[in-house]
Formats: sequence, C-alpha cells, structure tokens
Amino acid sequence: MTRTLDHAAPETGNAKIPAPASGSRRRWWVLFVVALTQLVVVLDGTIVNIALPAAQLDLGLSDMERQWVVTAYALVFGALLLLGGRIADVWGRKRSFILGMLGFGVASLYGGLAQTGVDLIVARGLQGLFAALLAPAALAFLTVTFPFGRERNTAFAVFGAVAGSGAAVGLLLGGFLTECAGWRWCLLVNLFFVAIGVIVGAPALKESRAEGRARLDIWGALTVTLGFGALVYGFTLAEAGWGRVDTIGFLTAGAILIVLFGFIESRVAQPLLPLRVIFHRVRAGAYLVQAALGAVLIGSTMYLTFHLQLVLGMAPLVAGLSTVVMTASTLAVVPIFTRLLHVWGPRPLMILGPAVAAVGMFWLSFITADGEYLTQVMPGLILVGAGVGITFVPLQNLALVGVDPADAGSASATVNVAMQLGGSIGLSVFALAAAGASSAATDSGGSPSEVMAAGYGAVFLTAGIALVAAVVAAFVCIRGKKEELLPSRA
Repeated sequence: MTRTLDHAAPETGNAKIPAPASGSRRRWWVLFVVALTQLVVVLDGTIVNIALPAAQLDLGLSDMERQWVVTAYALVFGALLLLGGRIADVWGRKRSFILGMLGFGVASLYGGLAQTGVDLIVARGLQGLFAALLAPAALAFLTVTFPFGRERNTAFAVFGAVAGSGAAVGLLLGGFLTECAGWRWCLLVNLFFVAIGVIVGAPALKESRAEGRARLDIWGALTVTLGFGALVYGFTLAEAGWGRVDTIGFLTAGAILIVLFGFIESRVAQPLLPLRVIFHRVRAGAYLVQAALGAVLIGSTMYLTFHLQLVLGMAPLVAGLSTVVMTASTLAVVPIFTRLLHVWGPRPLMILGPAVAAVGMFWLSFITADGEYLTQVMPGLILVGAGVGITFVPLQNLALVGVDPADAGSASATVNVAMQLGGSIGLSVFALAAAGASSAATDSGGSPSEVMAAGYGAVFLTAGIALVAAVVAAFVCIRGKKEELLPSRA
C-alpha cells in the first residue's frame, strides 16, 4: 500500500493527538457531538429556505435580498472554512469548537430578532463565520477518534447520513416552525442545539492541536475569501447581463484571486491549505462530488420550497412535510449501502449515487404550474434522496483518506468548503437559469404560475447536469483497490 493511501496512526509527526481508547464509551459521545454539529451546519443551509416567503413579507425583502439570506451563510461559511480549520489545528480543536458553538448561538439570536433585511443577512453571515470555526474542528475529532477499521466506516456512515439528510430535515423543521411559531424560530431554534453541543461536548471532547511554532496564513485567507466572494457576486450580477463591466470585472477578479491563492499556498511555509491535501487524486474526486451535492442540497432546495408554496399553494408546514420523502429515502438506503460498501468498495457507490440523484433532478425539471405533487415532485425527491444517501456512505471517508493528523483540520475544512462553496456558487448559477427560463416564459405569454414553474424547472435541469459532471469526476478520480480506499488496522 502506498503512503498516500495509508491512513496515518493516531500519533504522527508533530501532531499531538490523543490515542482513542478502544471500546471507550466516550468515542461514541464524540460521534454524537460531531453528528449534531454537522446537522446544525447543514440544516442551517436550508432551514430558512421554507421561511423565506414569510420573512420577505415581514421585513420587506427584495428578491435579491431574499437570495442573499441563503447565499450569505453558504458563502461566508465556505470561504472561511480553510482558515477555521487552520485555527483549529493551531489554537486547539476543542477550544475552536466551543467558541464556534457559542458564537453560532449569538448570531442565531441576532438573526431571530432581526428588524431589517440587512440585519438578517448580516446575522446569516455571522452564522457562517462561526460555523467555519466549529465544523472543521468537529470533523477532525471524528478523524482522530475513529482512525481505522469497521468502526471508522460506521462512524463516517452515520456522519454521512446526517450530512445527507440534514438539508431535508432543515426544510421539514423550517416548515413546522414557520407555521406553528413564526419564521424567526427557524433561527432561534439553534440555541437549543448549541446548548446540547456545549453541554455534551465539553466533557466528551479532548483537546488536540498541531504542535510547534505555527503561523496563520493571513494572505491566503484574504485571497481565497475575496476570490470566492467576487465569483459569487459576479454570477449574481450576471443576471442583469453577462456583458456588463461590473459582471466581467468581478468574475475576472475572482478567478485571479483564486489563482493567486494557489500560488501563495505553494510558497508559504505553513499554508492555509496544503496543496497536498487537494492534489491527492481520490480526495480531489471526493471534493468535486461534494461540491455538486452542495449545489443540489443548498441551492436547488430553495427553489423547491418556492415551487411547493408559491406554485402549488402549500402552507409552510405542508411544504416541509412534502420533503420528508427525500429524508426517508436517504435514511433507507444508508444501512443497505453501508453493508455493500465492504463488498463493492467505495468507487461504485460514488458513481451510482450522483447518477441516481441526477435522474431525480431531471424528473423534477419537468414540473408544470398545474402538475400534481404525487406525480411531478415526489418521485424526483425519492430519487434525489436515495442518490444522496448512497453517495454520502463513502464520501466523507474518501475525502479524508490518507490525511496526516497534522492536516486533519485543513482537510476536514476542505470537505465542507466544497459543500458550501458548491452551494453558494450553485445558488448564483441557478438564479441565472431561473431568470432566463422565466423571461422566456413571460415573452411567451405565460401566467405568473407558469413563469415561476418554468424558472424552477430550469434550476432542476441545471442541478441534474451538475450531478452528471459529478459522475464523471468520480469515474475518473476515484481509483485504487478497495482495501486502500477503506483503511483498516492492518
């Protein structure tokens, strides 16, 4: 087995990692805390989606402000995750986790009490900032607590099930809270999750960090944050025209800054993102697939909630309940494919999962204004949920395969970077697709409902194409023997 595919032992190099106690009950409490954390950060990518029509009416949001309520969280979260992972490595993962949880709670309280659209967008950005601190720290704990064998695969399968179903859980919970308590509780509910995470995490988690003199890569953090921010904003401006000077300027600036980030990372002694983390072929494939899933779970679900409420006329709670089939489908396939993982290996699942989800998205792309939920929406949701579940069984493991414990924070951050930036860029691209299709439907004399359905259908078609690209990425990049891709004690 090559060194790049061999998962390192719990103590390697200059990393100070507590060796996991075999059979210890504590490690399963660690899994609980990590899964809860992942549920919170994924759930918050979608929980406000179903509340947006009510929030827009209450606060007088424009359509662009409405989109940025979702984009602000995904963009800040994704752009700062690399820095959050590095801070966790240097400052301490437990400290980072606790501070991130507490800050996330304060930001959620601010958002729940927002009086203007600006308040709400800023609160969502602050949620993303603190999520960027706690999420990589939590996933790093999972990596070092379950370093090998079937327990590791089981732990990552549980983590994957939570990550895969979290978006749909957010839609359901958001619908319930909006209907029964008001849209503000879609943010205030986080206070309960934060309390549980801190109370359980404080005694269960043991501090770990990378030893030695370390410096934060500030220039790398600035270039990657500004680069992705400029790209997303450029795609947003493109809705008004690709040929506009500001559109071209922001897109060009974003591309240049991301290239500059790569150059900086290849030169600094302690990079924010060691290029060895993403230049590993298998991990690179996993990150690309993760980005496509992020676009689907964060971006397209926003338009799904609009279709259910604004076109089909569902109340928020009914709309949330209507997405349960996606969660149920995800949870149903995870146990089956967790067992098959040891028989087939990760590669077939990484190809099959996005393919199944793509079929579901293509099904949803045929929605019409007078269509029925049972025939036009539910079959697509079942297929998307199944595809997501199949993919997440091996995905988290592959995204961290062969990572040295000293890079655990940065590699863990990259997993979520791909998800959140895929979602934020996906939101911008989907807005373009929706605007183009809606404009064509308007020119054809369509009714308001027909115009909206045409736009949402274009979003789902674009999401399906992104998933096909993920299939290709998995086919090309996920290579290696089953035993190499599923680390064991041996």
